[in-house]
Amino acid sequence: MSTQAQKEQPTKRPIIFSGMQPTSGAGGLTIGNYIGALKNWVELQNDYDCIYFIADLHALTIRPEPAALRKQTLDVAAMYIASGIDPDKSVIFAQSHVPAHAQCAWLLNCFASMGECQKMTQFKEKSEKHSASVGLFTYPVLQAADILLYQTNLVPVGADQKQHLELSRNLAERFNHYYSDTFTVPEVFIPKVGARVMSLQDPTKKMSKSDENPKATIFLTDSADEIRNKIKRAVTDSGTDIRAAEDRPAVTNLIELYGIATGYTQAETEAQFESKGYAEFKSALADAMVAMVEPISKRYQEIRNDKAALNAILKKGAEEANRRATRTLRKAYKKMGMVELENV
Repeated sequence: MSTQAQKEQPTKRPIIFSGMQPTSGAGGLTIGNYIGALKNWVELQNDYDCIYFIADLHALTIRPEPAALRKQTLDVAAMYIASGIDPDKSVIFAQSHVPAHAQCAWLLNCFASMGECQKMTQFKEKSEKHSASVGLFTYPVLQAADILLYQTNLVPVGADQKQHLELSRNLAERFNHYYSDTFTVPEVFIPKVGARVMSLQDPTKKMSKSDENPKATIFLTDSADEIRNKIKRAVTDSGTDIRAAEDRPAVTNLIELYGIATGYTQAETEAQFESKGYAEFKSALADAMVAMVEPISKRYQEIRNDKAALNAILKKGAEEANRRATRTLRKAYKKMGMVELENV
């Protein structure tokens, strides 16, 4: 190939793979999900080949109510798009629409050891609370299949998922050792560090979609009035000054939320409200939160109400995901000795 032809060849972008489970929370995804994941995913799609899925097969480990799972899967897909993930730039699909995930998980189960699955932190924690299913036990192996099927180069992960990604790497290396290079060994992708969003009612805990106190969490589907009421009732620390400090977790959390919504630094926020009280600060914070969330919420409602268009996006994503995943699965089948159909 000539030098000119080489220059004209498009550069292959690194593949990024990530996803979320259909949420069981009453209000859907939170501002924590947006700041911690979705906002970064939107930025990544301009420079990477991004694949974002809704992990509905993983959700089965808690035996969700079927109608709720169907609704929540579509809710999460709509919120991906409302947050700025572009179906023309990124692949968006539901995990259950690509049979290769379950098929590849079986192949990898034959390479994973009991000890590896037993030492997974999430399995140990959940199995101590209630009787664990085999699905929960092998959950990390399915997660490895999710990643490896797409020859993923980079996986954005939080601290709680690093152990699972390490298993994915180990299984890829083990398979490649036995059968030659088949799977790309994925690397950890460290996204831009965003502020950790804490509960409005207990700032020592992370904001959670499953919090029993509805006032503790701001959801991306909350109305302007709901957001204002939650901010108004957010706990504060003793004293009246708007100042962040380790011994003032409540107001520190609110200052960080204000920075997330406005772009102001902690110092700039403290200077802006130096001689003002909590009421004025909370009012400004509520305005800023509404300005951030309301466009996402409105876009979400538009997308969610057009079920035909949403299904078309998921269908298009599933077709592309199936194309990529099936190519990898066939390669793995052939190397493991599965008889190809045309040879039967």
